[in-house]
Amino acid sequence: MGQCPMFWLNSFKQAWRWLRRASGDDAYERYLAHWQERHAQQGGRPLSRKAFFRAELDRKWNGVRRCC
Repeated sequence: MGQCPMFWLNSFKQAWRWLRRASGDDAYERYLAHWQERHAQQGGRPLSRKAFFRAELDRKWNGVRRCC
């Protein structure tokens, strides 16, 4: 129990980042970082949060070709 409080705080932050990434909760933030790095020079604007998640749902479920 003699651990530094910063150790526990950093461990919690790291676990929280992992959980957000595993659940897809940070997908929009990662998309924005990718867009800024790769596509910003081409002009235009990134998708809004709503449009991004709609596109992700479409991408994920439009390829499903089974009934059950």
